Amino acid sequence: MRNTRLAFSASLIVVLLLLSGTASATPVIPGEPHPNVPSATGADERCVTVTDDFGETVTIRGIPQRIVSLAPSNTEILYALDLGDRVVGVTDCCDYPPTASDKPKVGGYSGVNIEKVIAAEPDLVFAAPGNTEDTVKRLRTLGMTVVVLNPRTVDDVLQDVELVGEATGQEEQASVCVKELRNRIRAVTEKTEGLAEKPSVAHVVWYDPIWVSGRGTFQDEVIAMAGGTNAFGSVEEWSIVSLEEFITTDPEYIFVSSGTGMSKDGYNAVYDYFMNEPRMQRLDAVRNGHIYIINADIISRGGPRIVDALEEAAGDLYPDLFGTGAPKATPAVQSPGFGAIPLTCALFIVFMTRVKR
Repeated sequence: MRNTRLAFSASLIVVLLLLSGTASATPVIPGEPHPNVPSATGADERCVTVTDDFGETVTIRGIPQRIVSLAPSNTEILYALDLGDRVVGVTDCCDYPPTASDKPKVGGYSGVNIEKVIAAEPDLVFAAPGNTEDTVKRLRTLGMTVVVLNPRTVDDVLQDVELVGEATGQEEQASVCVKELRNRIRAVTEKTEGLAEKPSVAHVVWYDPIWVSGRGTFQDEVIAMAGGTNAFGSVEEWSIVSLEEFITTDPEYIFVSSGTGMSKDGYNAVYDYFMNEPRMQRLDAVRNGHIYIINADIISRGGPRIVDALEEAAGDLYPDLFGTGAPKATPAVQSPGFGAIPLTCALFIVFMTRVKR
């Protein structure tokens, strides 16, 4: 039954995303640069070689001036390094910072429109595993310079910030950004590492069926660094657990993702489920008021705002330690919620990450 439900959920996600469709690119000579792709400025003065997260060696000549981002986390890193003005294309899911939403769209996370990428005339593309291997290969065959980012830990995120900085000529900005993020992380972990007792914490992605974050996820790492113990650390990555299993586990704290299922009135389906489902009322977290809403974007994306999630989680678990002295989080605009397409995109990212790993 569990495998059937998982397969059904995954299939539904894939079908919805495929409805958006993708377009194939105009054929060109394999291995030859596409005629519409310009050369980066300063090609004679600068040439760097980087190794992306899939082990591919990529040579970048000049300082890229036209950048396409094929993942929300990539977009957030680019903007954190003051590269927003150079971004000429993003996916439908790229919504932070808010100005990123105004950039030309090149398709969905898993449904990249290659013709639109070509039309953007990028001299550098930042991709992700969920774009599919075929898409990345196709872009490279068309002469595109593609760097794939695939952070799996918080430290990987910081390394990717440095990688993006090196690839774009923003090394100094990247160094400053990473130093600030490390200081903020240290400000939390120095207070939580030595705690004698650490409460059990569950992070719930969705409720029908109940999806939780297990080991090997950003959420698992955030919970541990914030001073908690993942109540479902025994399950692999993102998994479905039964209602009975969740009730039996009885986590002391529950983090539920915001955005997913929210309407313009601020209604949150996951939070509402725990607060109103009669069978959930026996949980310690419900009875003690220890259910906390956390922005799905900051705790799920491999970008700089993962540190915001850490600070927020630590503050929820230990208000006495972080209520007034918590490090200042990156200013974030809380979106009123996801519509059908972004929700599908978010769940598909979870599914694709699980398949790739």
